[in-house]
Amino acid sequence: MSAWLDRENPARLGELVGRVPVADAPDVDEAVRAADAAQRSWARTPLAERVRVLREASATFDDEDLAVLLARESGKPVGDCRGELRFSGVFLNWVADRAPEVLADVETDDAAGRLLLRRRPYGAVAAITPWNAPVILAMLKVGPALAAGNTVVVKPSPLAPLAVSELLGRFGDGLVRVVHGEAGTGAALVGHPLVRKVAFTGGEGAGRAIGALAGRMITPAVLELGGNDPAVLLPDAEFTDDAMDRLVMGCFQTSGQVCMAAKRLYVPAGREAEFRDAFTAAARRVVVLGDPLDEETTVGPVITAGAAERIRALIASGGEPVPLGRVACDLERGHYVRPTLLTGLDDSSPVVADEQFGPVVPLLAYSTTEEVLARANAGELGLGASVWSADEDRAFDFARRFEAGFTFVNTHGRTGMALRAPFGGVKRSGHGREYGDEGILEYAQTCSVHAPAAFRAGGGGMAAAAYPG
Repeated sequence: MSAWLDRENPARLGELVGRVPVADAPDVDEAVRAADAAQRSWARTPLAERVRVLREASATFDDEDLAVLLARESGKPVGDCRGELRFSGVFLNWVADRAPEVLADVETDDAAGRLLLRRRPYGAVAAITPWNAPVILAMLKVGPALAAGNTVVVKPSPLAPLAVSELLGRFGDGLVRVVHGEAGTGAALVGHPLVRKVAFTGGEGAGRAIGALAGRMITPAVLELGGNDPAVLLPDAEFTDDAMDRLVMGCFQTSGQVCMAAKRLYVPAGREAEFRDAFTAAARRVVVLGDPLDEETTVGPVITAGAAERIRALIASGGEPVPLGRVACDLERGHYVRPTLLTGLDDSSPVVADEQFGPVVPLLAYSTTEEVLARANAGELGLGASVWSADEDRAFDFARRFEAGFTFVNTHGRTGMALRAPFGGVKRSGHGREYGDEGILEYAQTCSVHAPAAFRAGGGGMAAAAYPG
C-alpha cells in the first residue's frame, strides 16, 4: 500500500475527514487468500455460533461518534446516519433470527425416495458497496454471507469509507476484510480466482464492468443497480399532508441520491396545480437544506462538485423550476443544490428519461391509467415504483402491472421497506435480491443428496439407462 485516499467533507469544503490506504493487486490477493483460508474453519462453525457473532456485532452499532463521522464523510444528516446505524443492527439481528430456519437442511423420505437438500456456503465473497448508505448496504451482504458460512472481503466506496470500515472490524478475527481503492482495486477483487461470489450495489456503468468481469470468471453475482422510479398518483389519490410529506422525503432523502428514490411524479391531468401546491407545502414542512451536523437538517449537500454541476445542468435544461423547502446554510460552503420540482416537461427530457440521482424531480400529467402505465414502464430500468390511491385493492391491481422489482403502495422509499420483503431490480436494474429469506439464500448453494426409491431396499429397480419417472 503506497497511496492514500483522502475524504473531504462535502458540506465544508477543505475539511479533511480522514484518509484510507489504497490496496493494490498484491494487497487484494493477500486479503482474498486470507479470507479463503478463514472460510474453511468458519464453514465448520455451528450456525448458532455464527449468528452469535452477528448479534454481538450488532450490539455495537448504536454509536454516536460513528454517526457523526458518517455525516461528515457522506453529507447525510446526522439524524439519518443514526437511523442507518441502528437499522443496520436491527437487520443483523433479523438475519440471526431467520438464518436457522432458512439455512437448515431439508430432508424428505417418501415413496419417491430419500432427498437431502443442504445449504452450503460459496467461500470468500467479494462485496463492493456505495457511499450513499454505506453501512446498511454493506450489512445486507455481510450479515447473510457470514450466517451462511462465507467470509467477506469488502471494498467500500472511496467517498464514504471511514465509518463502515470501523464497523466491519467488529465481526471477529479474519471473517471480514476491507480493501480500499478505486476501480482498479475493485477489478482485482472481482477478478480474483478465489472469490466465489460477488455482491455489488451501485450505478449501471460500474455494474456492467463488474458483471462482465464476474461472468468471465464464471463467478455468480448479485447486482443491485440504478432505478428511474415512477410514482403514479391514481385519480382517487388523496394529497393529504402525511402522504405528501412521505412523497417529498421519498424524492429527496440523501439529496435524492438513492437508487430507489421517486424520480418521476405522474398526476392526473387537471390536478397538477393541486398537487404542486400540496407538494411544495409539504417541502416547506419537511425539507431543511443545511449542514449535516445541524439537528434540524433533513437534506444535506450532494456528494461531489461534479454531482452538483451535473444536477444544476439538469435543472437548467428545460421546464419551469420550483425551488423547494427551506435553506438553513451558506450554499457556497459545500456541494449544496436546492431541491427542485420541474414542471412543463415531456417524457423525452433528460430529467425524465434518465435517472437524475439528485435533488430534482419532474412533475408530469397523464390522461388515462393505461397511458400512464405505459409511460411509467418505459425505459430499461425497473428497480422501484410506487402507486398512490385511496383504494388499496385498486393500487395493488395497478402495481401488478408495473415492471419493477419492488412497488410501494401509498409511500415511497425506506418507509415502504420491510425486512421480510425481498428487494432488487428487473430489466437493467440488476438481478438477485436483498432482504427477505431470498436475501439470505443468495449466499448459500443448494446441494442435493438423493437415493431414488427404485434402488433402495425393496425397490423395484429400473433399467440402467432409464429416465426417472
